[in-house]
Amino acid sequence: MRARGGSRTHRVFVDTSAQFSLADSRDQNFSLAHAIAIGLAQERAHLFTTNFVVAETHALLMTRLGREVGARFLAEIDRGSTTIVRVSAAAERRARAIIIQYDDKDFSLTDATSFSVMNRLRIGRAFTFDRNF
Repeated sequence: MRARGGSRTHRVFVDTSAQFSLADSRDQNFSLAHAIAIGLAQERAHLFTTNFVVAETHALLMTRLGREVGARFLAEIDRGSTTIVRVSAAAERRARAIIIQYDDKDFSLTDATSFSVMNRLRIGRAFTFDRNF
């Protein structure tokens, strides 16, 4: 997990890479992801993600691990305690500006919308294995 800022707020953004590592026992980060998830539960962190990350995670799981795993992820995220933030038009516009501003980086639109939402909600920590975070 890469974290920015203090842990006072206990707000953590969950990225696609973390979701995938939690779902795939063959993933190199599987054990670490589960240890981090346990730690976040123990500290009672409030987890956030976006509908863009949910869609990206579902597509990745379905493509790499099969339709059933993708469908199970969707059912579990709906039953879980992670808050799913809907990406607004304003957040998407800000994400596009981030992509243009950081032309030396290869942020995906999903990553950039995540940064936009994290900034708006003042979330300083991310559960991710993605170097862009």
